[in-house]
Amino acid sequence: MSEAAPRRPVYALVDRSIPGPAGPVPIRVYKPRRESWLPVLVYAHGGGWVMGDLESHDALCREIALRAGVVVVAVDYRLAPEHPFPGPLEDFYAAAQWVVGNTQQVGGDSNRVAVGGDSAGGNLAAAAALLARDRGEPQFALQWLAYPALDGLSTRRSWTTYADGPMLTVANARTMWRMYAGRTDLHHPHLSPLHANDLTGLPPAFVATPQHDHGHDDAAEYAQRLHDSAVPARFVSFEGLCHGFFAWHAQVPACDDALDTCCAYLKTAMDTHAA
Repeated sequence: MSEAAPRRPVYALVDRSIPGPAGPVPIRVYKPRRESWLPVLVYAHGGGWVMGDLESHDALCREIALRAGVVVVAVDYRLAPEHPFPGPLEDFYAAAQWVVGNTQQVGGDSNRVAVGGDSAGGNLAAAAALLARDRGEPQFALQWLAYPALDGLSTRRSWTTYADGPMLTVANARTMWRMYAGRTDLHHPHLSPLHANDLTGLPPAFVATPQHDHGHDDAAEYAQRLHDSAVPARFVSFEGLCHGFFAWHAQVPACDDALDTCCAYLKTAMDTHAA
């Protein structure tokens, strides 16, 4: 979480609610500049699906908006265990599709709406891309994923190598996965995107992961499977960093550089999408 970081001013910040599957879903819109028709990133915060809100990631969303030159729409989705799968995903997806259909209300470009998030939020963003394809609804311009949770049943090597962390242990990660899944089988592709049989037809992806993270190999596998499915995918492993590095951008120069790299890719990808 990024509450310890400075909250840099943006051109405009608006709190509102949009219609959701179980009632209104709060969102916060960060506009970096005055002009309209900016690209938009619909953002899902991390926190293991059980923690986090608009305040916990406020400083980070400001940084993304300013560094990438995009309108960031942060989504305050329902949390597990009180609201297990698919509640959080359906809230985030409803918000993302609302943005696609109402970009003028946030000062954005309807042809350049990306989904993104960190950790559990990266899971929701990847799953939202799958939902859009599977439901035949408007697809997103990009999936922008930072150390995403992609496989609740993973046995890949990094889960053993970094079982004790740093920052997040495998035991805690497994517990959060179970709390989010509720009674749903962890093989469900909208729960664990790496268990989708088919990844064709998804939007291009940027997948960033730290070296010292239990989910490192899952992120690498997801990017490779997208590539093998003819989906453009860029994978970046940040050497020496650990899970949650976005939160430390104000304290650790290497984390700040990594956030810069991720935002530079987002800016370039969205600018290219407009061409």
